[in-house]
Amino acid sequence: MGQNNQITGEDDYILLKDFKVETEVDEEKGFILCFWVYIFNSNAFPSTILKQVHAETNSSPPLLVLNEKTLMIFPLTCLHNEALGPGNTDFPSEVPKVSAEIEHPQNNWIHVGYEVSSDFVRLYINGEIAGELHLSSLSNDNSMPNGSRKRTLIGITGDSNLQGFIHDAKVLPSTLSIKEQYVKDPPLRLSIDESSISDIEEDNGFWNIVGGKASCRRIFSLDVVLLNTFGQPVNKELEVIASLLYAHNRLPVEKTNDEEPPLLASCDGIEFASCDRPCKLSKGRASFKLKISKLSSKCDNRQFCIKFGVSKLEGYRFLEDFSPSIRCISRNRTPRTSTIIWKKVSAVHPVNGSQPFGLDDSSFQAKISAVDQHSEECNSLASKQNQVENGFGSRLEARPENFEEMNTSLSDSESTGARDSALKSVSSRGHSVPDVTIFRYCLGGLTDRSLLLKEIATTVSDEEISGFAEQVSLYSGCSHHRHQIKMAKRLIDEGTVAWNLISQNNLQVQWESAVFEIEEQFMKIASCSSRSLTQQDFELLRKIAGCQEYMAQENFEKMWCWLYPVAYTLSSDWVNAMWNSTSPKWIEGFITKEEAELSLQGSRGLQEPGTFILRFPTSRSWPHPDAGNLVVTYVGTDYSLHHKPLSLDNVYSSGVREKNVKVKPLQDMLLEEPELSRLGRIMRRH
Repeated sequence: MGQNNQITGEDDYILLKDFKVETEVDEEKGFILCFWVYIFNSNAFPSTILKQVHAETNSSPPLLVLNEKTLMIFPLTCLHNEALGPGNTDFPSEVPKVSAEIEHPQNNWIHVGYEVSSDFVRLYINGEIAGELHLSSLSNDNSMPNGSRKRTLIGITGDSNLQGFIHDAKVLPSTLSIKEQYVKDPPLRLSIDESSISDIEEDNGFWNIVGGKASCRRIFSLDVVLLNTFGQPVNKELEVIASLLYAHNRLPVEKTNDEEPPLLASCDGIEFASCDRPCKLSKGRASFKLKISKLSSKCDNRQFCIKFGVSKLEGYRFLEDFSPSIRCISRNRTPRTSTIIWKKVSAVHPVNGSQPFGLDDSSFQAKISAVDQHSEECNSLASKQNQVENGFGSRLEARPENFEEMNTSLSDSESTGARDSALKSVSSRGHSVPDVTIFRYCLGGLTDRSLLLKEIATTVSDEEISGFAEQVSLYSGCSHHRHQIKMAKRLIDEGTVAWNLISQNNLQVQWESAVFEIEEQFMKIASCSSRSLTQQDFELLRKIAGCQEYMAQENFEKMWCWLYPVAYTLSSDWVNAMWNSTSPKWIEGFITKEEAELSLQGSRGLQEPGTFILRFPTSRSWPHPDAGNLVVTYVGTDYSLHHKPLSLDNVYSSGVREKNVKVKPLQDMLLEEPELSRLGRIMRRH
């Protein structure tokens, strides 16, 4: 399994089957037993995690037991007439114990604290008291302490069908704080950074990735992070390796018929077998650019998944993470089959290569982008071209979801001419950003783009940033990049100021003390003085930041890269009015995709078709093209849930404002959509 000292220290992570602690305890004075436990496999419940053995008896009653989602701990002095023998997990209901519900007991680190005194035993979960049992309430005299006598306690693992790890197990005097032990030496975990995912289509929890032959497969990128259990990055010199497995049995995918590795790592345009190209962690982060050479259709339509693990530390399950199930498809097959019948436009004609819709004195087209949940980027809803009299027409209308494949492309000569014209148009304005930087941005993942923008924003002017944004939008074919690039300078500058105000030169700050400054900065950027953030909003921000009680700069930056684009969107007049509206409350706050879906599911199933909720996607952070965009989650006519992001750049563009066109409020346009009829209400999870 490798040496533990490659992680932190010798014997720091111990398999459950190898764990044993022996100590002399004084029941009169009491003591504390605390440890981290990670369970990754349990074949039967209830399962004994730890047993207790007393020198005075031959019995081995349980100490710590997991029964599905219930964690139970027993007193050391619980020596009943119906003694529990070794391996007996049929616990009588009268056995005194302390219980606590654990939402996700497996594949998660849980800190367990066990405080023993002459009067009570207490169970602590993650530093907080989860339950207490007063020994004076026990009727059995045998279970009470008999004076101040010492016993030898040997904690050993229980059931053989339970697999896991123990970390940082300690027996301490009862005068010490369990909460201090909880934050002292948190264990590690490896996980995929969902906010870094690029060029992957998400579809109801699945990933759609274009793979196959070298001429067809597409590159996709993501980051893997090494964190402690509080979500803080850990800087260690380790290498992470990626491998392709079958999703149903987690067995390796075979090579292709051409003996090509199933998963390829791309480096400077050269492809390597992913197993031969581990990626080094730098400041707790490893960036992967991958391709898949196999197709699901060539493997009995089986789905794949990607396993990320620390090289040379095979078997440490907490240092592994798995992607969602992957459908690897060929380039000529499109999975973007919407179940919604949107009204289609006849054609879409680019203007100057970068502006998807034209605007003249008499007519214009407006766009509200909409992509189903498996492709929340760079597709759009568009209103049909209408004569401008008193604003927009009565409806927003949608381009078909496979509009890229419509036969509306220009001929080769026309296309070349249009592109050359666009290049001259942008180049004539001038820019100082080298072409190689532009192409690096277009081809890079989110982490690469973020680092490039941080470097560029500190060295060039606002005008040069705008020129760079136009060039990237042109070469990438996605106008949404423009918005994220143009806000880079302000996002970085204002974020630096905000962190300096919050931290006061400290490496970490208490989250509770930071929320006031976070809220003030948010309200300032969003130009909203009448509505403050709620406790639920702050809880979601903390989750995005990946911190618990304390926040480091890394946590703040992660949260800021999500919050700033949201606040920037809310500063727009057409969205600001919806945010400040209280009756009805068009945007109820920061909610997750799961909370939105739960809110649309009534006690008897889904609500009526057309019921919708507006939210900001929590998986989209700057500089992702969809960062800060609103998403409509709604019940479709097929009685299934759909997620479509809105891009308002062209609906409320500066050109429209300059024409003094009277534009309908966004809420009116939403309600005129055939698929949207009434606003839903949020049901918060507590």
